[in-house]
Amino acid sequence: MVVNSVPPGHGVFPPDAVLDDLAEVRDRALHATDVAVMMTDARAVGSPIVWVNEAFCRITGYSAEEVLGRDPSLLHGPGTDRDAARTLGLAVQEGRHATATVLNYRKDGTTFWNQVSVSPVPDADGEISHWVGIQVDVTAQVQHADAQQSSIEAERRTRSGLAIVAQVSDLLVDLEAPAMLREITVLLRRVVAWSGFFLDDGGLRPALGIDVGALDTAPATRGRRGRGGQVGAGTAPRDEVQDLLDGLAEGPLRLDLDADDPGPTTAWLVEHLRSGPAGLPEPPRHVVVHVVPGRRRNPGLLVSVPQTSDLDETAHAVLGLVARRVGMAVENVRLYAREHGLAEALQRAMLPEQDDVKDLDVWTYYAPSSAHAQVGGDWYDVLQVAEDQVAVVIGDVVGHDVEAAAAMGQLRSVVRSYAHEMAEPGVVLDRVDKLVAGMRIPRSASLVLATLVRDEEGWLLRYSRAGHLPPLVVRQDEVTRLDGAGGALVGFGSRARETSAYRLRPGDVLLLYTDGLIERRDRGQREGLAALEEVSTGLHGHDAAGAGEVLLSRLADSPEDDVAVVVVRVPDPESEAAPAAGTPRRRRWSLPSEASSIARARQAVLRSCQAWDIPGGPSAELVVSEMVANAVLHGWGHVVLRLYDTGQGLRIEVEDSNPAPPVATDGHPGRVGGYGMRIVERLADWGWRPSGSGKLVWARVHPVPISSARGRREG
Repeated sequence: MVVNSVPPGHGVFPPDAVLDDLAEVRDRALHATDVAVMMTDARAVGSPIVWVNEAFCRITGYSAEEVLGRDPSLLHGPGTDRDAARTLGLAVQEGRHATATVLNYRKDGTTFWNQVSVSPVPDADGEISHWVGIQVDVTAQVQHADAQQSSIEAERRTRSGLAIVAQVSDLLVDLEAPAMLREITVLLRRVVAWSGFFLDDGGLRPALGIDVGALDTAPATRGRRGRGGQVGAGTAPRDEVQDLLDGLAEGPLRLDLDADDPGPTTAWLVEHLRSGPAGLPEPPRHVVVHVVPGRRRNPGLLVSVPQTSDLDETAHAVLGLVARRVGMAVENVRLYAREHGLAEALQRAMLPEQDDVKDLDVWTYYAPSSAHAQVGGDWYDVLQVAEDQVAVVIGDVVGHDVEAAAAMGQLRSVVRSYAHEMAEPGVVLDRVDKLVAGMRIPRSASLVLATLVRDEEGWLLRYSRAGHLPPLVVRQDEVTRLDGAGGALVGFGSRARETSAYRLRPGDVLLLYTDGLIERRDRGQREGLAALEEVSTGLHGHDAAGAGEVLLSRLADSPEDDVAVVVVRVPDPESEAAPAAGTPRRRRWSLPSEASSIARARQAVLRSCQAWDIPGGPSAELVVSEMVANAVLHGWGHVVLRLYDTGQGLRIEVEDSNPAPPVATDGHPGRVGGYGMRIVERLADWGWRPSGSGKLVWARVHPVPISSARGRREG
């Protein structure tokens, strides 16, 4: 036996006959396999194809004769990834193995994903003589992977869209936020390149928030146009944006910003957008317009710039949901504003203006519960029945809605009419009982009717109560509860009403009030009445307005119900000189150092200007607002407000515990505010002086309109 000498590591070669048989089997196997095989000649220029198997021809659609001698890149096309092809070319240059998946093209132009593996084939001297390429059609696998990725991406976009809608719903809770709509558009940047809201308040305008005042003044109806832009007898260009607002088209609308001859509303929007929204590198060529839907009319639009050539399905869905939610919010704001305005107008019509009563110091107050729509059943009335006779009524109808206010208005009219006809309070309530029983007023009500008649001894108080809390009289530090002449609620009197009397002395303070002043969830009516009596012991020496403000600051900082209060003080000539001709009238308030005091001060000034017939009430309201705001923001302790009728206008004094003087500035750079005393300077003469441990700021308001004061200052 002869054993061939074989170099170490090279194994043992079969005999030549066996090798020939294996070569034949190998050739048949390469032709029979489903895997495409291609061989190129590395020694020829361009490494042309020199051999392909049948699988290659079947996969690519080319015959062997069509590919032999050609460059392997014949399968490349416009969609082939050049980087992947470059990876294979670099491997050939470096003489190493490489694998890449590329998009190839068949003879008929159809595409398939081809996983190509190239390997060098060396000759007997170790030089690369050929390259062999193994090609596998992996189209199904790539498409499956792409489908999975697309599904994952779609799910991600859907979840992101749902998160956006949820966050938008959270933002819409705060409808009064001035930049609420802008915050929503910031969220929408996850699905669009830019978006903006445009509200239709009798004309489109960009909107950062929902302006209650603007929406409330928007026209309830608008001219409707037929499709095609027919307006009356003439023909106008098709106004696609106006069609959306008018409900003639559903949308969304793809609006070309290069559109020719659009209608007026479309033209305005196109012109507004052509300059390019802030934050975009260049002006958009088109936008997508979603209508913001409403119940009776569409209040606005949501305009978006897509991130790509167009919005995908998810972006459309998100924008549609957001527009619908914003539309509901706008409608709710409009409805609330309308109801608020109606309720406020009704309430003002029901409550009388405060009038000065001759020889009596009278102060009145009404505030609806903050939890309701500025309307309720509490009311008061102060009537100058005759020169020496005054009637005071305070009452409470159950409820806080328009029906309660309507019932209150009916009762108020009835009581007012009978009070002018007869002086006996019990007799008046008897007549009211009979009339109310016939009117069938749906709400139960309580009231107190008191008359003050002046005689030689002073003022005689006579009163009768219909299920209402007893009035109080404060004399020095003693509080008397007037709990006589009680009876059933209005309309339920089964026997004649009684009348009780009480002689008032100079300096006495009479308090009439509704249960909202004293009742709270954490205390009953009896405890509340005791608290009122305790507070009332300190009212001696105050004028009526000052006494009323003490009650409010101590008992009604956070009322849970409507509050109505009437304070009547009998002047005391011995302890307080009666105002002679030319002597200024005055009022005083002690306000807590908190933001709510600003509104209370403004109301006090308006009431005083009306009662004293002083012109320039709006100017005075603005001045006192700035003065009290400064005291609240920069002072501490209670803020004392004093008002004086000087005979030549209104003098306002605000005292706080901060000794630092007020400074008129030009505002605070980078933030809002700082102009308060500049505003005061335009509307009043002002100054300040130390007072105790703090300071007193005073202003004498010019009795002219704001516009005249501004013109005079600027001139």
